[in-house]
Amino acid sequence: MQSLEDLKKIASQIRRDIVRMVTIAGSGHPGGSLGCTDFLTTLFFKVMDQDPARWTRDGKGQDVFILSAGHLAPVYYSLLARKGYFPVSELGSLRKYGSRLQGHPSIRKGLPGITQASGSLGQGLSVAIGIALAKKLDKDPHTVYVMCGDGECQEGQIWEAGIFGAHHQADNLVAMTDWNGQQIDGPTSEVSGLGDLEAKWKAFGWEVVVADGHDFAQISEAFDQAGAKKGQGKPIMILFKTDMGHGVDFMAGTHKWHGKAPSEEQCKEALKQLEETLGDF
Repeated sequence: MQSLEDLKKIASQIRRDIVRMVTIAGSGHPGGSLGCTDFLTTLFFKVMDQDPARWTRDGKGQDVFILSAGHLAPVYYSLLARKGYFPVSELGSLRKYGSRLQGHPSIRKGLPGITQASGSLGQGLSVAIGIALAKKLDKDPHTVYVMCGDGECQEGQIWEAGIFGAHHQADNLVAMTDWNGQQIDGPTSEVSGLGDLEAKWKAFGWEVVVADGHDFAQISEAFDQAGAKKGQGKPIMILFKTDMGHGVDFMAGTHKWHGKAPSEEQCKEALKQLEETLGDF
């Protein structure tokens, strides 16, 4: 099992991958990808029971992960490559014509680790609940994880899924919200305020855990709490409070890097702030 220090080092490399991938592609979504790196690194490298050697798209006999906020594909691809699902060298093909690394995760070319195409916001939570209920029918004790964005929670389908998951007691589901307060057009509070997400999810009948999404001790504790709440009749939501663009000072805390690629010079400046720990692709 990875230590907290190990996780920090992996997360630093994944942030380097994100910045370089988006710069090479000339397009993509670095801000949110950088912001959710820490808790997704913990999920993939410490928490989730999912092995590249035995991974299958049907998810049987293993944990399942769905990235509902599919535009955050850069962090997803880096996690998968660094975990061994496909060669790290392939990260340089992000968004290139014919690449398996599409702008949003796709199942069309059979990229290992991708269970479901995503990116039409609001749909991933519904898919994850369906998989979770199927696992219960199959008496498969594994967990389904899904990550949503807070801007995505302005989609009505998220709340329909919230009602459905609670009603059908999808208590083998752990959802996560990247609660960074930013979306493509500005702060969520100005675009369409979300209010108190913790109170909302509790009112919908979910167990709720709130944690700092950049504190590895809090992140690990949040996943431990979520695990302890499994099987008690309610789906679980972890609200990770994060900073969009975290790790790169000129990208942090603003929506302006939601979907903007750095220049070569900006890329170099960003990489100076991020430790290379596993070797660049």
